Parts: sequence; C-alpha cells; structure tokens
Amino acid sequence: MQIEARLKEMGTELPPAVTPVANYVPAVRTGNLVFLSGHGPFKEDGSLITGKVGADLTVEQGYEAARRIAIGLLGSLKAEIVDLDRVKRVVKLLGLVNCTPEFADQPKVINGASDFLVEVFGEKGKHARSAVGTNALPFNIAVEIEMIVAVED
Repeated sequence: MQIEARLKEMGTELPPAVTPVANYVPAVRTGNLVFLSGHGPFKEDGSLITGKVGADLTVEQGYEAARRIAIGLLGSLKAEIVDLDRVKRVVKLLGLVNCTPEFADQPKVINGASDFLVEVFGEKGKHARSAVGTNALPFNIAVEIEMIVAVED
C-alpha cells in the first residue's frame, strides 16, 4: 500500500467512485487497461467548481480544479482495481477546459492533474496528454478530465 501511504503523507483522502449522471460507468477495464470516464471538479463540500477559465476563474483556480479531478479519478480507479499499487503506468489524460474563446493556457490548467499524478506515482505517473479548450461543459463545470491507466493483471 505504498501509493495509499504516499497519499496519506500528502494529506489527500480519496473520495468514493463518482456516481454517473447518465447511462455509463465511472471505469471500464479491458485487459490491463482501465478507461476512466470524464470526471468533474468537486469542492470539499461536494459542490462543483463551475465557470469559465479566463473569465470566472484564473489559471491557478483552473489548475486547482484539475488537481481535484485527479484525486477523484484515483478514487474511481481504486474502486475498480482495489489496490493502487497495481498501477503500472498512467497512460493518457484528455483534459477539457471550459474557457473563453481567447483563452490559450489550457495546458497550464491541466498541469494541475498531471503534476499531481507525477507527485503520487513518480515516473509511472508521466503520461501522454491532450489539453483542449471548449465553450461549454456539462453543469458548467470548469474542467473535465478522462484518464487511461495500465494496471498489473
């Protein structure tokens, strides 16, 4: 349980897996890959972080939202695989940023998730990534991220 010990040292408590709002599941495993559905950013009180980065939120607030999503993704991953020490590699992130048309710092926002995953998993946390801006996300959330992880059989 090295990963969970690291999370505890970081003062990070994983939430339970998200509850889907439609006809899908939080995670699907096929072979040694786990595909995690898009997750949104939740505050400590359980409410969503909403608004457009570049208008309602700063890059720093977007970064924090992305970090909070990474924590939620790990909660859903743990529910699927039970032991986070089974993670062989974080393979890919797709980060979507709800932003103004002129906003161009999507990578800086999604770094919140990427930095957290490297902090938790070290080299195994480094991943391929896309950071995309969009004009809207469900429930007006500020950021949405999906993740693919390779795990031990």
